[in-house]
Amino acid sequence: MNRILIIGATGYIGKYMANASVSLGYPTYAFVRPSSAVPRSSKSTLLQKFRDDGIHILEGSLDDHNSLVNAFKQVDIVISAVAIPQHMDQLNIIKAIKEAGNIKRFLPSEFGNEVDRIRSLPPFQRINDIKKTIRRATEEAGIPYTFVSANSCAAYFVDYFLHPRQKPQPEEVIIYGDGLTKAVMNLEEDIASLTIMVTTDPRTLNRVVIYKPPMNLISQAEIVSLWEKKTGKYIKRVYWPEDEMIKLSESLPNPKNIPVSILHSIFVKGDQTNYEIGDEDLEALK
Repeated sequence: MNRILIIGATGYIGKYMANASVSLGYPTYAFVRPSSAVPRSSKSTLLQKFRDDGIHILEGSLDDHNSLVNAFKQVDIVISAVAIPQHMDQLNIIKAIKEAGNIKRFLPSEFGNEVDRIRSLPPFQRINDIKKTIRRATEEAGIPYTFVSANSCAAYFVDYFLHPRQKPQPEEVIIYGDGLTKAVMNLEEDIASLTIMVTTDPRTLNRVVIYKPPMNLISQAEIVSLWEKKTGKYIKRVYWPEDEMIKLSESLPNPKNIPVSILHSIFVKGDQTNYEIGDEDLEALK
């Protein structure tokens, strides 16, 4: 059975990946910085849980070539779930994979929009351009890969919109644009499980896999209506026009201008739903 290594396993989506891998029965490894093991820190607690679940902890750094190569020689598949500030550091991962020579599949850290198909406001586009750079570097290196476009993490955005754990419950919700644009909302657990299965599927080798199940296409208006039905309470809609979002993306300093640019891409432009999946791509449920 393939041995799977998660880089960035203590991050938001990385935790789901690690849990899914071990739950599906794969020998699972987490590549973490030595600083993550500081006693009594939240990350050290998570790492202990990983150990209790049978996940092997490998310490190293994205800046330490030898630690990367040594880690990769112990596994078969590498999934990167590193955060945005570390995306360019994945060039070091690619270099180490090429030297190790044994990796059957590399998945760079994406798990969002299909970056080769969209053009966003500049603050978000800069992030997507870096992801595209990593894609091209992976292809040019000649290492086996799969690019995963997982679209939106459903639990994250429901919490962002509705603040369901807040007491008392908010009486109003911000709607971006007209609220009717469809986005793709996939549960984090499903994203992680599908990603682990994708890594060993021969059909996904050197291809883009898009998580776009029709039943998960939903608008902000529909999300709010479902919440009202669940709670039995009306929520006031406060609409945020597109032109105001664009102006804010231009006036806010970096990185504060990034969230509004992401929201514009997903919920105003509809960048997750405004294209068709071609013959060269794969939809995850297929």
